[in-house]
Amino acid sequence: MSRTAFRALTGAFALVAAAAAIPLASPARAAEDGIVVGGQPAHVKDSPWVVALSSRDRFGAARAGQFCGGVVVAPKKVLTAAHCLSREALGVEVGAVRDLRVIAGRDDLRETGGQEIPVRSTWTNPAFDPVTNAGDLAVLTLADALPEKSVIQMAGSGDAAYVPGTGAVVYGWGDTSGNGDYASSLRSAKVSVLPDSACAQAYPGGRNGTYDPSAMLCAGELLGGYDACQGDSGGPLVARGRLIGLVSWGNGCARAGNPGVYTRISAAIGWMPEGG
Repeated sequence: MSRTAFRALTGAFALVAAAAAIPLASPARAAEDGIVVGGQPAHVKDSPWVVALSSRDRFGAARAGQFCGGVVVAPKKVLTAAHCLSREALGVEVGAVRDLRVIAGRDDLRETGGQEIPVRSTWTNPAFDPVTNAGDLAVLTLADALPEKSVIQMAGSGDAAYVPGTGAVVYGWGDTSGNGDYASSLRSAKVSVLPDSACAQAYPGGRNGTYDPSAMLCAGELLGGYDACQGDSGGPLVARGRLIGLVSWGNGCARAGNPGVYTRISAAIGWMPEGG
């Protein structure tokens, strides 16, 4: 259900395991869902707050070890999805990942531009529910600060950016087709903020998940075609120049009648630790 990178992780883990006998992570229910499908090339110079989460130790050198996305909300703070830092996603506890980094200022992960900044510490929302994906938020504290121009404003409760029908953009390096075709360069897709009723109807409970409007945000296109996908988890959904969501979960990628579900930033602001 989560838009994790499990399709990518399976292949990456297989390569690493062959060389270093690192055990594979189990591809759980998340393997069905969370790059940007139906999108277009994007550039970090226009969206410097978009970053990639990386661990070559866990995911190999291809595409710089990218496995999730993130967004800069303060010079040393990056938001991502809690499920990106789970043992299910990483294969080990996050504290055992020796080379967790944030890649900033780089469009193409095969290149060497920009910065690779070590993550000094992580905080995962203690209220995160891995079954429902409610509370899907984590905060990374960086070892070195990014410039202020890399920071995006978070949209608080009541912000017009959350109004249904508002145009939004989702960013990522994930699967571009839903079939494991991972991008090396950043992409974006234009979607619309949808009414909560659209996701409540699509995800009323059961195996396809349960939508919680107090913690989640619905966005996409009801006819499908444009969406986030595997490898995009934790990446930003932006409307009116402000951060409104983080890629969290959904049923497949860009399917008609199955919009994307995002962590609602107005709720996340209240979950974060003081100073986080």
